[in-house]
Amino acid sequence: MSAPRRPTDPSGLERYYVLTGGRSGPDGSAASLDVATLIVSRSAAVPGMQHEHEEIIRRCRDPLSVAELGAHLGLPFNILAVLLADLLDAGRVEARNPIPASGAGRGPDLALLEEVLSGLQRL
Repeated sequence: MSAPRRPTDPSGLERYYVLTGGRSGPDGSAASLDVATLIVSRSAAVPGMQHEHEEIIRRCRDPLSVAELGAHLGLPFNILAVLLADLLDAGRVEARNPIPASGAGRGPDLALLEEVLSGLQRL
Protein backbone atom coordinates (compact mmCIF):
# COMPACT_ATOMS: atom_id res chain seq x y z
CA MET A 1 0.00 0.00 0.00
CA SER A 2 1.26 3.48 -0.78
CA ALA A 3 1.33 6.33 1.69
CA PRO A 4 -1.64 8.71 1.58
CA ARG A 5 -1.00 11.67 -0.67
CA ARG A 6 -1.10 15.08 0.84
CA PRO A 7 -3.61 17.38 -0.88
CA THR A 8 -2.07 20.21 -2.85
CA ASP A 9 -3.02 23.84 -2.40
CA PRO A 10 -3.83 25.14 -5.91
CA SER A 11 -4.46 28.67 -4.59
CA GLY A 12 -0.88 29.10 -3.34
CA LEU A 13 -2.12 30.32 0.04
CA GLU A 14 -0.07 27.73 1.91
CA ARG A 15 3.09 28.93 0.13
CA TYR A 16 2.29 32.56 0.95
CA TYR A 17 1.72 31.66 4.59
CA VAL A 18 5.16 30.08 4.75
CA LEU A 19 6.84 32.99 2.89
CA THR A 20 5.47 35.57 5.29
CA GLY A 21 5.61 33.54 8.50
CA GLY A 22 1.83 33.82 8.80
CA ARG A 23 1.71 37.62 8.54
CA SER A 24 -1.02 39.05 6.32
CA GLY A 25 0.21 42.62 5.89
CA PRO A 26 3.17 44.89 6.55
CA ASP A 27 3.72 46.92 9.71
CA GLY A 28 5.61 50.10 10.46
CA SER A 29 7.23 52.02 7.64
CA ALA A 30 6.19 49.44 5.03
CA ALA A 31 2.50 50.13 5.71
CA SER A 32 2.77 53.22 3.49
CA LEU A 33 4.02 51.29 0.44
CA ASP A 34 1.99 51.52 -2.73
CA VAL A 35 2.45 50.10 -6.23
CA ALA A 36 4.34 53.18 -7.44
CA THR A 37 6.89 53.20 -4.59
CA LEU A 38 10.42 52.63 -5.87
CA ILE A 39 12.57 50.04 -4.12
CA VAL A 40 16.40 50.20 -4.23
CA SER A 41 18.86 47.71 -2.71
CA ARG A 42 21.22 49.14 -0.10
CA SER A 43 23.29 45.99 0.45
CA ALA A 44 24.06 42.62 -1.07
CA ALA A 45 22.30 39.40 -0.20
CA VAL A 46 23.85 37.32 2.57
CA PRO A 47 24.19 33.53 2.73
CA GLY A 48 21.20 31.82 4.31
CA MET A 49 18.79 34.59 3.39
CA GLN A 50 15.28 33.61 2.28
CA HIS A 51 15.23 33.08 -1.52
CA GLU A 52 12.57 35.75 -2.12
CA HIS A 53 14.54 38.30 -0.11
CA GLU A 54 17.65 37.51 -2.18
CA GLU A 55 15.65 37.90 -5.38
CA ILE A 56 14.26 41.28 -4.29
CA ILE A 57 17.75 42.57 -3.43
CA ARG A 58 19.17 41.28 -6.71
CA ARG A 59 16.42 42.79 -8.87
CA CYS A 60 16.44 46.15 -7.10
CA ARG A 61 20.06 47.11 -7.76
CA ASP A 62 18.44 49.76 -9.94
CA PRO A 63 15.18 51.35 -8.70
CA LEU A 64 12.15 49.19 -9.40
CA SER A 65 8.53 49.92 -8.51
CA VAL A 66 6.63 47.62 -6.20
CA ALA A 67 4.25 46.81 -9.08
CA GLU A 68 7.12 45.79 -11.39
CA LEU A 69 8.76 43.78 -8.64
CA GLY A 70 5.52 41.94 -7.91
CA ALA A 71 5.12 41.10 -11.60
CA HIS A 72 8.69 39.79 -11.85
CA LEU A 73 8.33 37.64 -8.74
CA GLY A 74 4.72 36.58 -9.35
CA LEU A 75 3.64 37.68 -5.87
CA PRO A 76 0.50 39.54 -4.77
CA PHE A 77 0.97 43.03 -3.34
CA ASN A 78 0.26 42.10 0.31
CA ILE A 79 2.74 39.22 0.31
CA LEU A 80 5.41 41.34 -1.38
CA ALA A 81 4.77 44.18 1.08
CA VAL A 82 5.45 41.83 4.02
CA LEU A 83 8.72 40.69 2.44
CA LEU A 84 9.69 44.31 1.73
CA ALA A 85 8.90 45.23 5.34
CA ASP A 86 11.44 42.64 6.49
CA LEU A 87 14.09 44.09 4.20
CA LEU A 88 13.24 47.70 5.10
CA ASP A 89 13.49 46.94 8.82
CA ALA A 90 16.86 45.25 8.26
CA GLY A 91 18.10 48.26 6.24
CA ARG A 92 18.76 46.10 3.16
CA VAL A 93 16.47 48.11 0.84
CA GLU A 94 15.25 51.68 0.65
CA ALA A 95 11.75 52.80 -0.34
CA ARG A 96 11.44 55.99 -2.35
CA ASN A 97 8.04 57.56 -2.74
CA PRO A 98 7.12 58.71 -6.23
CA ILE A 99 7.26 62.44 -6.92
CA PRO A 100 3.73 63.80 -6.49
CA ALA A 101 2.08 65.65 -9.36
CA SER A 102 2.18 69.43 -9.00
CA GLY A 103 -1.61 69.62 -8.94
CA ALA A 104 -4.07 66.79 -9.11
CA GLY A 105 -5.86 66.82 -12.44
CA ARG A 106 -4.05 69.94 -13.69
CA GLY A 107 -1.42 68.17 -15.76
CA PRO A 108 2.26 69.12 -15.95
CA ASP A 109 3.63 72.38 -14.61
CA LEU A 110 3.34 74.86 -17.51
CA ALA A 111 6.20 77.09 -16.28
CA LEU A 112 8.57 74.14 -16.16
CA LEU A 113 7.59 73.05 -19.68
CA GLU A 114 8.18 76.59 -20.98
CA GLU A 115 11.65 76.65 -19.39
CA VAL A 116 12.52 73.31 -20.99
CA LEU A 117 11.26 74.51 -24.38
CA SER A 118 13.26 77.73 -24.05
CA GLY A 119 16.40 75.77 -23.19
CA LEU A 120 15.92 73.46 -26.16
CA GLN A 121 15.46 76.40 -28.53
CA ARG A 122 18.76 77.90 -27.35
CA LEU A 123 20.65 74.71 -28.34
